[in-house]
Amino acid sequence: MSAKADWPTETMKAGKGAEANTAAAKEEHERCAVEEGALVVPETDDPTMPVMTFRAWFLGLTSCILLIFLNTFFIYRTQPLTISAILMQIAVLSIGKFMASVLPTKKYSLFGWSVSLNPGPFNIKEHVIITIFANSGVSYGGGDAYSIGAITVTKTCCKQRLSFLCALLIVLSLDYSGPH
Repeated sequence: MSAKADWPTETMKAGKGAEANTAAAKEEHERCAVEEGALVVPETDDPTMPVMTFRAWFLGLTSCILLIFLNTFFIYRTQPLTISAILMQIAVLSIGKFMASVLPTKKYSLFGWSVSLNPGPFNIKEHVIITIFANSGVSYGGGDAYSIGAITVTKTCCKQRLSFLCALLIVLSLDYSGPH
């Protein structure tokens, strides 16, 4: 019974120490668990870094379209070749830095918005959003879109000629109908 009587008083004595321990545990929890990750990625966010820039949209859309085209083109080989988004991630870094040194810094007014083709140095946030764009161009398991196979079978096995609009509607309807 004496153990129960001592419990509240011991807890009361440790009151401030427990709060300090909780704060230290919270701070430790917010830090990156992987030491290598903490060395590469900053733990704080800089809200002044631009993200949705002209460079990010241009390089992101270009890398996405290029990956879709190349993977669809190479899927018809006897030994299919798949180009991953990591290749684009590496290539886009140097292209982004080159664009940052070449593009003009002049601001243009577009629909009441002030837009600059070059808002400053190429940053990590732009690189991440471009990588997300590029990953959108690689379908599950690499290669082409699932519905391209249906169009290929229709043209080769069924000997039917499909118009571009019909093929586009097949691709969109099969790809937007959910996981396959």
